Amino acid sequence: MSKHSSSLHSARLWQLAPAALLACSVSAQAADPAPLSEATTQQIEAVVKKTLDDNGVQLFGYGRGGFYSASGNQQKGQYQLGGDLQHYRLGNEGDNYIEFGIGKKWDLGGGLKWGTYYMPKVYNGNTGTAQVYADITGLEFAPDLTLWAGQRYHRIQDIHILDNWLMQDGDNYGAGVDGIRIGSKARLNLAVYTQGSSDNSNASSNNARRANFQLRDLPVNPGGRLTLTGATINGRFGIGQNGNALGLLHNQADFLLPGMNNSLFVQTSTGHAGLDGKFYGLDNAGVAQAGAKQTRIAEVIDWQLGAFGGQALASYQTVEPDNAAKYKDTSIGGRMSYGVARNVKVLLDVGITSRAIDGQATQHLNKGTLAVAFSPDNKFWTRPEFRVYLSRFNWNTAAGAANAATFGAGGRSSATTVGAQVEYWW
Repeated sequence: MSKHSSSLHSARLWQLAPAALLACSVSAQAADPAPLSEATTQQIEAVVKKTLDDNGVQLFGYGRGGFYSASGNQQKGQYQLGGDLQHYRLGNEGDNYIEFGIGKKWDLGGGLKWGTYYMPKVYNGNTGTAQVYADITGLEFAPDLTLWAGQRYHRIQDIHILDNWLMQDGDNYGAGVDGIRIGSKARLNLAVYTQGSSDNSNASSNNARRANFQLRDLPVNPGGRLTLTGATINGRFGIGQNGNALGLLHNQADFLLPGMNNSLFVQTSTGHAGLDGKFYGLDNAGVAQAGAKQTRIAEVIDWQLGAFGGQALASYQTVEPDNAAKYKDTSIGGRMSYGVARNVKVLLDVGITSRAIDGQATQHLNKGTLAVAFSPDNKFWTRPEFRVYLSRFNWNTAAGAANAATFGAGGRSSATTVGAQVEYWW
């Protein structure tokens, strides 16, 4: 995402902010300022939902922020070796981010609907636009299809504990068609993009263009679904060639145990195509960037078994740049959640990462975070979540030397950070 992601397990804003505002209003007008009953709150939420739905209004977004501190002049977060699969985010973000989307659907009659969407974003005080696009659905000759154009997220699946969408296209100006029926359950999405976006003047000399497909949710076994993705890119590049990408994702529900899910990613790409399906290494400000041959395999499980929930990862990725040495990244880790009371959970996040560059000593960086979190219930995915954490990082000499301008400055080999953060989505 875009680096900053909204989870697949998001909730509608009508369940949170609007209901809360109405509840405050009713409570303020009452002679007795006692809190509303759960039944009354549910009735208010139902009214708010119906009002929004009747008017075609959609509110959606994601945010995080809080207090971050580290001993001495050490950095407050972002300890990683630089790979796609290395940023174990809990207690390691050290930043503030929000994206707030609003959409409006107009019912044109006869099943035809027209929608527009806008999502501004703010990251550490820098503003921008994450999404701005429009779509149309319910065409008489293609009632199942959605036609869209603009700049949008076009995402399939992320690894939440890494804050990384491994399968997506989007984020650039483009257009496409979603929902082409393949069999009874699978759907095909097609899209084309240029390299520009609302935050990029598209002044690069690459003139890059990209075509993507997503074949989603193809049933292949009981409880199992297969997704296939592909991209092809062409343009004028200072270093490297045009590129292609292919990806496979198998999702298995109730893997080994009821309540446990498994996701297997297998991806490959060449040139200026990224493993995720987006552009990779486009030139900027007159500086030629290299393409690369890349491969990735990632095994991810998530679960909620009573009070015990979490997500875990084992992954391996290789990158062979057009003008530099090949490197290999490995990443093993996960986040575990255990509910100790109705609104309280204890979190433990551990990441063991490495980077091996041809001809150089292997870099190692490890992290561990212990946190106490407060949320509406004690399930792993429940948000909003207010957390207080303590993180510890350590790395070897090779990692410190490769990151001497950041966390390895001064010959350091370890760091400790603390913080209080809230994360929410709607």
